[in-house]
Parts: sequence; structure tokens; C-alpha cells
Amino acid sequence: MNLFRIRPVFAILYLIVFATWSCSTNPPEEQLQNIAGYWEIEKVELPDGQVKEYTVNTTVDYIEVGQDSTGFRKKLHPKPDGSFYASEDQEDFKLSIQGKQLSLQYRTSLSEWEENVIKATKDRLILRNTDNLKYFYKRFEPVDFGDR
Repeated sequence: MNLFRIRPVFAILYLIVFATWSCSTNPPEEQLQNIAGYWEIEKVELPDGQVKEYTVNTTVDYIEVGQDSTGFRKKLHPKPDGSFYASEDQEDFKLSIQGKQLSLQYRTSLSEWEENVIKATKDRLILRNTDNLKYFYKRFEPVDFGDR
């Protein structure tokens, strides 16, 4: 077997893996610009690799980010007319960037926890919490019932 023939194959595989890995996240400053808005959960990946799919959602996560590196998350219930029902409950957070990692640090009267932003683009949001659960979201698009 000729080693010179194998090396290009490994080099190509290395480049593919590296390109995929390096493109899987985006810089924290870009993530910060994309995190606000209405998000619908698609799935949760558990630490053991199991996946819980969400095909029908009755709630939407609304994330608002202020100029002072603080924000909040609120659960909303979409209505057929395009508006939302919202309770007064919300989870406040503080944003922090440490190195190349954007984090949301929550503190309520009951608990404290942190979520790391793995990816935040215009259409996708991936968060990992302190229990190593990975949450996959897509940008929420209201259902158009048309004129009735």
C-alpha cells in the first residue's frame, strides 16, 4: 500500500471535518445580534444522546435583549389572530461573553442557572444548559389562517 495515496485522503477528510466544526458556531457578537425574537423549540438532545422531538408546540419562547447586556425570556401562547397570550411570568437574564462563549445567566427567587449559546443565526438557535441538555430552536413563523 502506498502511503502517498492515503495521505491526500486523510488531508481531505481533515479539511471536511475542520470546515464543518469551524462553521458550526458563530462569533458571540454575531450571536448577540440574532438571539432576540420569537423561537419555537424543535428538539432537545439529552446527555446520553437521546432526542426528544417537538412536532406541535403550544408555546413560543420570546427573548428580548436590552442595550445593557440584560434581557428576559417569556413563554407565549400564539392565538389564531396572530397575537399572543402571555402571563406576567418571565425569566430575567444577564448576558456575558467569556472568550468566544456567549452565556445567558439566569437568577430567579427559586434558582440560578446558565445557558451557553452554541449557535444563534437569523433562523436557528442552539442552547446548552448546565445539565448538558441541548435545546434546538427555529425562528417562529405564525400560522396564516387566511381570511375567514
